[in-house]
This record gives sequence, structure tokens and C-alpha cells, in this order.
Amino acid sequence: MSDQNPQEVEKLVICIGDIHGYYKKLKTLWSNLKSKTNPIQFNNALIIFLGDYCDRGPETKRVIKFLLRLPIKYPDQTHVFLAGNHDLAFAGFVGVLPEPLNGLGFRNGWEEYAQSEEREGWYNGEGFENMHLQGRRWGGKIKVKFNSVKGAHYLGSIYDAAPTFLSYGVSHASSGVRLNGSLDWGHYGFTVK
Repeated sequence: MSDQNPQEVEKLVICIGDIHGYYKKLKTLWSNLKSKTNPIQFNNALIIFLGDYCDRGPETKRVIKFLLRLPIKYPDQTHVFLAGNHDLAFAGFVGVLPEPLNGLGFRNGWEEYAQSEEREGWYNGEGFENMHLQGRRWGGKIKVKFNSVKGAHYLGSIYDAAPTFLSYGVSHASSGVRLNGSLDWGHYGFTVK
């Protein structure tokens, strides 16, 4: 198989979603894909990541580092990184989302969901005044500790963001400024892909 021309081999498309900070599972999945597929197809594949890289699992920082290195390790692959709702909320918390074009700012978006603020424990610390609603929900501390729909305890916020904070060495619900200081430079751009 290794003597095949890449142009003669059918293009492999791989979609991966909902990694949620589980680095070891991602590494296992990647290893399985690499070992179980045609090497030429794998090395020239279109890999589409469907978002939700952070939260729930303990190693968001390692997941993002792994993903950022893929284009360097596999330059013939095409990588597409879509943002999920968890990634949008993470980006909103660290302040990398662009302001709305209508000039109203993010604060205007809070009004529609204000009835949920107390129950969901929206973030009200340093920098919240100009924060996207989902960033406030992501960085806050939910009052209800058990999610009866999922049958599991919340991990800090409605987004289960506490493990993401911890993977960067920062306690949950620390300020966006403090979390920003712990992010690697490449992670800023990654959060808004």
C-alpha cells in the first residue's frame, strides 16, 4: 500500500466531536485512527473537529496543545476546527469574542435570560461588565449542584467548566484576567476558530 500515489487513493474524511477535555481518550482515538486506516489516506485526510474541546474532562490544556500541533505534525492533512457551545462560552469568558456590530455590546444580551442569572450563578467578578452572556454562565458557579437530566453533579458551572480552569492551574470562577494569564498564546486564537 505504501507505494500508492496519494492522488489515486480515495480521500478520507474523519469527524471528531465532543472531546471535552479528555486528552487520554483523544490520544487513544488518534492512535486507533492512525493504526486502522490506510497510511496514505490517514496522512492526507480531511479531519473535521466538531467542537467542545473544553470542560468536563481534566485536561483541556493538553487537548488544545495536541490539536494545535496537528498541522505541524501532519502537514498534508487538512484540519478544520469548529467551535462548539462550550468553546464559545470559554472564548466569551476570556474576552476574545468580537463585540456585536450593532454597537449595543454584550450586556444587552443578558436581559432576555436575566431570570436564570441567580439559579445559574452567572459570573459577577472582575471584568464581567463587558462579558458575553455565555462567558458569564461558563465562569459562574451554579447554585443547583445536581443535574437531574444527566444524572450527574455539575462541575462548577452550567457548562461544567471547573476542570478547564484547573487544567490551566487556576481555581474555578477566578477572574477572566487571571485565567487569561494562564493561557498559552496559541490558545487565544484557538478559542475563536
